[in-house]
Amino acid sequence: MRIATYQYQGRRQVGLVSPDGATVTALQIDAPRSRRGVLSLIEERASGATQLPSTGETVQLGDVRLEAPLPMPRRNIFCVGRNYHAHAKELSASVFKNNAAKVDAWPIVFTKVPECVIGPNDEVRLPGESISAQIDYEAELAVVIGKGGRNISRADALSHVFGYTIVNDVTARDVQMRHQQWDLGKSFDTFCPMGPWIVTADEMDGTRTRVRCWVNGELRQDGQTTDFIFDIPTLIETCSRGITLHPGDVIATGTPAGVGMGLTPPQWLKAGDVVRIEIDGLGTLENRFVQADAPKNT
Repeated sequence: MRIATYQYQGRRQVGLVSPDGATVTALQIDAPRSRRGVLSLIEERASGATQLPSTGETVQLGDVRLEAPLPMPRRNIFCVGRNYHAHAKELSASVFKNNAAKVDAWPIVFTKVPECVIGPNDEVRLPGESISAQIDYEAELAVVIGKGGRNISRADALSHVFGYTIVNDVTARDVQMRHQQWDLGKSFDTFCPMGPWIVTADEMDGTRTRVRCWVNGELRQDGQTTDFIFDIPTLIETCSRGITLHPGDVIATGTPAGVGMGLTPPQWLKAGDVVRIEIDGLGTLENRFVQADAPKNT
């Protein structure tokens, strides 16, 4: 199944996207649960529900506004750094050169705050050069946990997967280097486009798919998840070591070679750029980058 969160006639709804991607059929979910997007279904499935809610109106996909399938993840997104051999190599002369030799030892795991999630076709806001002048893209397959657990074994890990989606792990590289720790440079507002929907694990094999990324129509990234340094079961096993994973948790699995930082010279995103990510079996995530409004105090 392809399960989407979307806006239609002023209301957030959750629905099933047709196999051809032409229509979406609403699931009969009340407003409080709809506000949580697909997360409400994931949690109900984890609690033992075996049937989806009944279906309602079917409309053309072009008549709705897709949102992130998890508009507000239940907590920070787990993210994996340098998980393709070629990507690790392209960054070996960068800020990461001091630990490049340890790339195969343990996965590098950091997080992005849930508030930075936006949907497909939403605008990513560049913060301004006084804050960061080195904004980069990272196309990633994301794993959505369906069954919680702690100390999950590698052998059992895939049985804990609900499905898969796409994220763009947008990064302020200069902020990342300045702090020598990644969370701040990864968590600016709007820095986690997600979507276009979740494809359930029974219909997609995330361990064998292709991840591509275009910037303004130029193909920059093209990788296979079979080229991971640490495969999906290992990532789930690692993230659950001493930490309970919950239904709806998200693990972004790393990005292929071809990021802006790895080019010669580096190529940073600017206002007007469009980043398009496509993962076989999942669909397309596309976002335009714009200059942010003046900062607001809250």
